[in-house]
Amino acid sequence: MASLEEQARRLGRAAAAILATQARVEGAAWPLAELYGTEAEASWGPPELLAHLDEMLPYWLGEVERILASDPTAGPLPFGRIAYDPIRIGIIGRDRQLPLRVLFERFGSASAGLMARMLELTPADIERVGVHPSRGELSVLAIFERFVVGHLEDHVNQLGEIVAGAGV
Repeated sequence: MASLEEQARRLGRAAAAILATQARVEGAAWPLAELYGTEAEASWGPPELLAHLDEMLPYWLGEVERILASDPTAGPLPFGRIAYDPIRIGIIGRDRQLPLRVLFERFGSASAGLMARMLELTPADIERVGVHPSRGELSVLAIFERFVVGHLEDHVNQLGEIVAGAGV
């Protein structure tokens, strides 16, 4: 698994790639996707994808912060959620209606803040462990890899395909 510094660099590259699409994405009309809940994210357009990213980054940082603030002698803290979490779906449904400019601004702020926080963590911090409802025990380092950095990199590819497919 990549070090936290390498993950932060990857996060920065992925965020820059998302932000680099802003002019092209904002220059096109994107209808709202009919499905945006637990269906495959492949059916999403930029509004749903950006709303998801804007919700996802602060959520996972918050979960890491909860783990770091928990009593280490009490055992691993339960954390996380599963894809059909109604709050997650509700936020995407609400925020996908915001102007794309706002979604990009939120994403830029959230990704920069998350990257900065990652670089503040100590080796002891990244070894802390929480228990995810379906994936079991994961260290903070593994949480960032699975739920933040790797997931964001997947969405870079997805957004590129959406934009290319639309001829934008």
